[in-house]
Amino acid sequence: MKTTTSTSTSVSKLYCNVFGHQYNVTKKVTKHVKEYTCKCCKKQLTTNGNGNLTELTPTFREINRILENIHTKRMSRLKQKVYATSAA
Repeated sequence: MKTTTSTSTSVSKLYCNVFGHQYNVTKKVTKHVKEYTCKCCKKQLTTNGNGNLTELTPTFREINRILENIHTKRMSRLKQKVYATSAA
């Protein structure tokens, strides 16, 4: 059974090596930072500080998680401000 799994993984990697990866957005962290996964070989990437794609390591996962928390709090605070000024 392991040979079947490794063979399918090898075929997926070979496909990506020949034709290139087919990345799909799996998570939108902020408007500019997203996480991507290749639908063939399941390779995961994210946007780094310069806007380039880089491999999604545990460090980048944690950075994205914290960045998402900060972004969500900021957006909710801005919505409250907008509602407060429109109600006044």
